[in-house]
Amino acid sequence: MTDTTSPGSDREQSERRIEADLRALTAESDWMARAFAEQNDLSANEFRALLFVMVAETAGAPLTAGDLRRSMGLSGAAITYLVERMAETGHLRREVDPSDRRKVILRYADHGMEVARGFFTRLGEHSHDAMAVLPDEDLEAAHRVFGALISAMQAYRAEMPSEIGTSTGTDVVSPG
Repeated sequence: MTDTTSPGSDREQSERRIEADLRALTAESDWMARAFAEQNDLSANEFRALLFVMVAETAGAPLTAGDLRRSMGLSGAAITYLVERMAETGHLRREVDPSDRRKVILRYADHGMEVARGFFTRLGEHSHDAMAVLPDEDLEAAHRVFGALISAMQAYRAEMPSEIGTSTGTDVVSPG
């Protein structure tokens, strides 16, 4: 049996190229996130909140404010303020959970969707054009690769101490 991950193997080289691609994709995504936030007077955390809400909506598992707080690693007060601001500016809306009326689900508001479409539609067109030349089998393979990478990142995140991302910036770390 051949070791498919030996140094210099085609498999290892492919994995390294994919990892490099993921870093490049992350860098481009970060640039777009900052540009979107700047153009729409949003803080980095507000953009992150919108992204978490969109990802959850797309997955069919909408977030509550508590879910968003845990995902972002913020305090309850910080999430309350953030959600209030996002609702006031028309980016998010609160909706009563039909399965549990005690819960409130966060959703994109019409204004928020309009703003997002205005910014990201052109990116969607470029993405469509770039992928139009690829066979369907390549797109399916890419989807599986992205799924594997997302699973790996989620597993890594789950291994992190629960305190990561929850610092208020006022914590003092004593030496030793």
